[in-house]
Amino acid sequence: MSAIDVVGQYGAAMAAGDMAALAATFHPDAVWHQPGANQVSGDHVGPDAILAHLGRFMELSGGTFALETESATESGDLVSATVRFRAQRAGQPDLDQHGIDVFRVVDGQIAEVWLISEDQAAEDRFWGAA
Repeated sequence: MSAIDVVGQYGAAMAAGDMAALAATFHPDAVWHQPGANQVSGDHVGPDAILAHLGRFMELSGGTFALETESATESGDLVSATVRFRAQRAGQPDLDQHGIDVFRVVDGQIAEVWLISEDQAAEDRFWGAA
């Protein structure tokens, strides 16, 4: 299975809300690098921690967080995806940004994820301080 196919499975599981399928896309030692200086920033290691991290987006946004993949391309074990993400949160302007997500796939599973937002400062304000 190609790296882009693995990332496609991740996207499909996210869209369906299938947590078991989502967890299966991650390598046991996977690292999710969440940028910024806010309460969801930092490195999250392993499928359980990554799923808890993704769940935190839903919790903080009252279930409004949505991620849409606009395009994806691969080079070997790397996949770069252009995304749009949105969320609402009381007392904050709506979050509606584009970004780049980069995935490294090893042995048919996602081993590492890096995120780049178009306006990290605005995203930091939206999610709030730790």
